[in-house]
Amino acid sequence: MNSPVLSRLLCVRGLRAFADGYVSLLLPLYLLALGMQPLQVGMIATGTLLGSGVLTLLVGLYAHHFTYRLLLLMAALLMTATGFGFAAFTDFWPLLVIAIVGTLNPSSGDVSVFLPLEHAVLSGLVDERRRTAVFARYSLTAALAGALGALFAGAPDWIVATSRLDKKGALQAMFILYGVLGLASALIYSRLPREIGTDEHKASAAPLQKSKRVVYTLAALFSLDAFGGGFVVQSMIALWLFQKFQLSTTVAGEIFFWTGVLTAFSYLAANRIADRFGLVNTMVFTHLPSSLFLILIPLMPTLSLAIILLLARSALSQMDVPTRSSYIMAIVPREERAAAASITTVPRSLASALSPLLAGYLLGLSTFGWPLVIAGGLKITYDLLLLGMFRNIRPPEESGQKR
Repeated sequence: MNSPVLSRLLCVRGLRAFADGYVSLLLPLYLLALGMQPLQVGMIATGTLLGSGVLTLLVGLYAHHFTYRLLLLMAALLMTATGFGFAAFTDFWPLLVIAIVGTLNPSSGDVSVFLPLEHAVLSGLVDERRRTAVFARYSLTAALAGALGALFAGAPDWIVATSRLDKKGALQAMFILYGVLGLASALIYSRLPREIGTDEHKASAAPLQKSKRVVYTLAALFSLDAFGGGFVVQSMIALWLFQKFQLSTTVAGEIFFWTGVLTAFSYLAANRIADRFGLVNTMVFTHLPSSLFLILIPLMPTLSLAIILLLARSALSQMDVPTRSSYIMAIVPREERAAAASITTVPRSLASALSPLLAGYLLGLSTFGWPLVIAGGLKITYDLLLLGMFRNIRPPEESGQKR
């Protein structure tokens, strides 16, 4: 394993997750403070996911013409421009444009152009036996940093109390910090070896060949899951909690801090469970109960019960993240990994892009929590289809494993 490279990638992943952790909670508050309606909040969240999907698709199609180092640097600089742009503009249409072309993430997970690039680099650093463990470590770093970011979402209240800034100015300062973290990420990327990931870049003009059918099938299934997940991106759950229970930013940050911590520990468990039961089984049988919890959350009569189910869901819902990433990298040829990562990521971003708009519309009509119910039903459907279609397609390290 190339430890310095891995350490730098994990460091940048932590910085980005920290930024996403607080921005995903503050985004709806910022937009509401600017006088926007829930539907407009949903439109901007949709714009971020739609833009990320298109940009990731372009990277998947043309990445083999550039080095990973250059692409990662460009993505980090785009992150910087996104943060400064959200701080500078306050009207709906300019913010929508910035959301579409930028890197803002309304979700607690990474749906940006960084993801397939870093996955392709990570998969080339280790052998097959250690790949799932490395992806789990990558996800663990993101979850812990994201949890701290969620806790940091209470910073605007402290800024207002200790400075002359009003709430709007304090929120704008948080987006400036997002841009600064993008600059820090670019600095770290600049220290990566210039030709890192060269082997994965030796792809033809048609990046997917041998694995085309299986990758497209997985992309379709992941799209169904992502469409459901788009209803419950962190910004939309936060908006529902703000509306339903009138939570303060600080309390919401504390809730999402603990959901992030539980998610982080679930990544550690995911690696052990996958070693015992296999990647696909781990993906499905941890995901199913979390989807049931999601359906039940709006039915809870009190905030305490809703939080308990939200925490229980968080302990299970993300175990499929490192296992899914490892599974994709395992079942496609080495030279097609970058394309496979992009082509399975892009439909997820595009499919999830419409959901926040619908969630914002539904939350504008009712505070019941219909987006959570719809998300749970779609995710259960995805789990059953994935199990039925892929439980017998095993990665090399499971070739002799009982399933």
